[in-house]
Amino acid sequence: MTVDDQPQPAVTNHSPDKRPESPQRPLKIPKYTEEDGDDEEEEAESEDQENRTMRQNPRTIQRYLVAIEYIGTRFSGAQQQAPNCRTVVGVLQSAFHKFIGQPVSIFCSSRTDAGVHALSNVCHVDVERISKRKPGEVLPPHEPSVVKKAVNHFLQKNEGDIMITDVRCVAADFHARYKAQERTYFYRLLSGPEHVSTFEKDRAWHVPEELDLLAMQEACKVLVGLHDFSSFRASGCQAKSPIRNLDELNVIEVLPSPYFPSPGDRETQKLVGSSLSELNGDLSNSIQDKAIGETSLVFGMRRRHRCFVVTARARSFLYHQVRFLVGAIKSVGTGDLTVSDVERILEAKTVTANGPMAPACGLYLAHVKYDLP
Repeated sequence: MTVDDQPQPAVTNHSPDKRPESPQRPLKIPKYTEEDGDDEEEEAESEDQENRTMRQNPRTIQRYLVAIEYIGTRFSGAQQQAPNCRTVVGVLQSAFHKFIGQPVSIFCSSRTDAGVHALSNVCHVDVERISKRKPGEVLPPHEPSVVKKAVNHFLQKNEGDIMITDVRCVAADFHARYKAQERTYFYRLLSGPEHVSTFEKDRAWHVPEELDLLAMQEACKVLVGLHDFSSFRASGCQAKSPIRNLDELNVIEVLPSPYFPSPGDRETQKLVGSSLSELNGDLSNSIQDKAIGETSLVFGMRRRHRCFVVTARARSFLYHQVRFLVGAIKSVGTGDLTVSDVERILEAKTVTANGPMAPACGLYLAHVKYDLP
C-alpha cells in the first residue's frame, strides 16, 4: 500500500501476436503483493534507473498520472504477477497497448492485494505517440481527456470492473509511488445476523455479532500515532523498519450502501420539501436511525445491517497493516478483546500476539495525496 513499499518492478505488457524487437528485460517480480511496505534505498535505486531511461528521449515521451477505480474481487492484486493472473496493472497495460499500438509499463502508487478495492489508486505511464499511418513519425502527445476516453473504451470491453477517473500530464521524473505524500484506506463492516445482501457480496466484512461503536473508537485511540507496529504486519513484510506514524484511525457508523429510501424517508422529505443535504443534523440522524433499527418490515423487504467504516490514514503502511488493525478493532467491538488487550498486543511487538487479520473484501484504497501544481 505505500510510499515505503518494496521496490516495484517495471513490467512491460506484450501483445500475444507481436513482440517488440528489443524488449527491456523486466526486473524481478516480488513473490507477494502488498497493501504497503518499504525500502527507501532500493526505491531510490529503482527510481534513478527509470529516470535515466526517460532522459534518453525526453522530448518524444509524455508521462501521465492516471487515477483509477476498480472492484478488486476478480483481480489477483494490483501488481503484475504470473502470466495467467489477472491483475490491475496487466489489464491497464493491455488497454494502453490497444490504444497506442505499443507496449507500456505501468507503475502503481499502491500495490493492493487480491480482493482489495480502490476508489482511487494512482499510477503513471510513459507514452510516446507514434503515427499509425506513418510508422516512425512522432506526433505531439495526446491530451489527458483523450487518453482517459480512449483507454476507458478498451477497459469497458474487458470485465468492466476497472475505470480511469482522471488523467494529468506530469514531469518526466514524477513517480506515482515515490511522490505520494499520504494514503487513506477505508474498511467497511456490516453487523447483523442476517445474510449479506447480494449487492454487498465481496464489498464488506460481514460480522454476525453486534458491534460496540464506543469500544472500537477507544481502541483506535490506542493505535493512532507513532508506534512500532510489528504486531500489525504480516510475516512476509520486508520493510526494514516496523515504525509507522498513523495519522488517523477512527471508526464511524454510516448508512448502509446501496441506500434506498423507506416509506418513512420519502414521506419526511416530501413534507419538508428539501434535499437530504439541506436537512439539519437532527433529521439526518433520525433517517439514519430508521435505516439501522427498523423493526416492522413489509413482506419481501430486507432488514438492513448496521454499517461501520474504519478510516486509516498515513504516509505509508506495513504489509497487511490495515487489515490487522481492523481485525483487532472488530474483536474489541464484539467483546472478544478489550482496549487493554489492544495495548498489550501493540507492546508485544510480534504478530503472533495478534489475532487474525480482516478479510480483503472490505478494504478500499480511498485516496492518494500528492503535491500537484
